[in-house]
Amino acid sequence: MKLSRTGRLASIAALGVAAAIALSACSSGASTSPSTSGAAASYGDIDIQLSYLKNTEFAGEFFADKNGYFTSAGFNSVSLTAGGSSAVSAEAQVATGKSLIGISSPLITAPAVVKGAAIKIIAADYQKNPFNVVSLASSPLTTAASLKGKTIAVSDFNTLAWQAFLAANNLTSDDVKTVPQTNGPDQLASGQVDGYNGYTTSFTGTVGTAKTPSVQFLLADQGLPLVGETLVASQDTIDNHRDELKAALKAIIKGWKDAVADPATATKITVETYGKDQNFNYDSQLAAITIQNTLMVTDDTKANGLLTITPALVDQSITALKLAKIDITADQLFDTSVINDVYKENPDLK
Repeated sequence: MKLSRTGRLASIAALGVAAAIALSACSSGASTSPSTSGAAASYGDIDIQLSYLKNTEFAGEFFADKNGYFTSAGFNSVSLTAGGSSAVSAEAQVATGKSLIGISSPLITAPAVVKGAAIKIIAADYQKNPFNVVSLASSPLTTAASLKGKTIAVSDFNTLAWQAFLAANNLTSDDVKTVPQTNGPDQLASGQVDGYNGYTTSFTGTVGTAKTPSVQFLLADQGLPLVGETLVASQDTIDNHRDELKAALKAIIKGWKDAVADPATATKITVETYGKDQNFNYDSQLAAITIQNTLMVTDDTKANGLLTITPALVDQSITALKLAKIDITADQLFDTSVINDVYKENPDLK
């Protein structure tokens, strides 16, 4: 799962950034406007572009669909379009008005914005980015400083985040030897490397066929705070279809509240319904969403609501992007006013 999950970042970044910029100028905006007759809003059909295959990363959207939250919010139907290596990026989909909301990563969205795409990050599932370093329990690497003199396997498509992490901790290529990752768990178990850069929701606590015990630490806890699984929308949608966007966010928040409260059912509907064609293993998906909840539920989201982003975290994310050599400002990349309005208008959502 790890290689395919992160591998799509490279292909999507290359295709999606270019497409988002090329097509954003001719965007027709989001879907239909609500009725003005005084009746309940009717927004028609919409699409939400997911960042990957239909696994428990999107359990909140699945719950929102299954429990009728989108319908209650005024939508006739919602298509949850799977992402992946061959999919069009969320940035391109929202920039052209084909999707109301897309799910992506700041490391993909920020370069698109720098190159001219009129899109913004409006919310974040993950308050911490999910990148980690996995090492053997018998030779644990527990801090950035412990990487000095070690060899770490890193996938090409994780290079930006990895370089930013090293820079944040004043580490250089002389301090930490980076080698290409082919299969991180096997490379680690066989002693080829001292650790590998992975994805925490794929962490199982063991590596290799012999199930050798392993440990992890998050890059977010060691100098690289950066939001993840971010929700993006076009500037046109934010400006001209704000009520529709707020309605969709309200439904998604309600879905995520259900998913966080009941990960077992969230896993069940993922494996048996929404991601049925992927033949997911129930236990591995349950383990993934259990870890995922720790990225989503923090002191800040307990106080402000799921998917919110504090001004401090916005600033920290911008600093992290600058360490990745992406020069962008908070105003260029983020607009948290929409989700903040959702919670102001619906305080019971917290």
